[in-house]
Amino acid sequence: MSAPDSRFVKACKAQPVDRTPVWFMRQAGRYMAEYRAVRKQYSLIEICKKPAVAADVTITAAEALNVDAAIIFADLLLPLEVMGLPFHFSTGEGPVIEKPVRDQADVARLRTDRAADLGYVAEAVRLVCKHFGARLPVIGFCGAPFTLASYMIEGGGSRNYVHAKKMMYSSPAAWDELMHKLVSVVAEYAAEQARAGADVIQIFDSWVGCLSVEDYRKYVLPRTTELVKSLQKTGVPIIYFGTDSATLLRSMKETGAEVIGLDWRIPLDEGWKTLGSAGAVQGNLDPVLLFADWKELKSRAEDILRRAAGRPGHIFNLGHGILPETPVDNVKALARFVQERSAAITAASQ
Repeated sequence: MSAPDSRFVKACKAQPVDRTPVWFMRQAGRYMAEYRAVRKQYSLIEICKKPAVAADVTITAAEALNVDAAIIFADLLLPLEVMGLPFHFSTGEGPVIEKPVRDQADVARLRTDRAADLGYVAEAVRLVCKHFGARLPVIGFCGAPFTLASYMIEGGGSRNYVHAKKMMYSSPAAWDELMHKLVSVVAEYAAEQARAGADVIQIFDSWVGCLSVEDYRKYVLPRTTELVKSLQKTGVPIIYFGTDSATLLRSMKETGAEVIGLDWRIPLDEGWKTLGSAGAVQGNLDPVLLFADWKELKSRAEDILRRAAGRPGHIFNLGHGILPETPVDNVKALARFVQERSAAITAASQ
């Protein structure tokens, strides 16, 4: 770990801090002129595969926003490539998996012996940690087994997840083998980031909200728990984040992750209460509020801090990633406001 005593890492462990740490999902991205300049030279995947460039993008965003953590610049789908499933990005459409996984034979063909080929991400983590030292903690990340499996089966984005759910319901053996293989690759990949110095690992389960509680518990919880437990052996706290997941929070908590990410659809205090008021939570401003005028944005951020009530274990973030056209000044102002206002709240409560 590069910054184990940082307020961000302490908050992940639900330990008292002098103010609420803040960072933003997708804090390095298209809304920033600096990132758009880099994208003129390299594709998204090229940035990921060039550790010096990925590290630079990560550092530039964290320093420009003056946030409390830097998240490594990478893509959720990188593990698919080493499993033998090529993908590309089509303009305006997001990722496209060239040959989706649809049956037992497709699952059987997937490889689990090449996770080390993703070492370029750990190398980028190492460079960012070297740059910041103990000044700023670094977050490594990976996709959760369900979300990665859904991409693999659907072949890209989806509204109803028909193919993924069909495999879950009709071919449970193939589904379980796929989840096992993903856990094996992703655990090795993310643990390598922790060994390179990442202070925390965030697991993104962006699509898990499409599941009923019953399906989540039956088809997803066992393998996700396995991944969390495996990564905890590295000694770093784990953040587990899903969207549209208010109904799944109690079950997500059972993975044992130290921090549960909350999206904007549930009030922060209600979400925390659902989790038994134990452990840490991260969230949960609607990313679209960054397009609002400052008075509205400030009032909503203030409301989240009020609901957190200065209790140990709150990390301020959005309920999902920063959107492409977001005004940068609003993001900077929000980070500064959260830092100053939460410091005042903490001081007043002591």
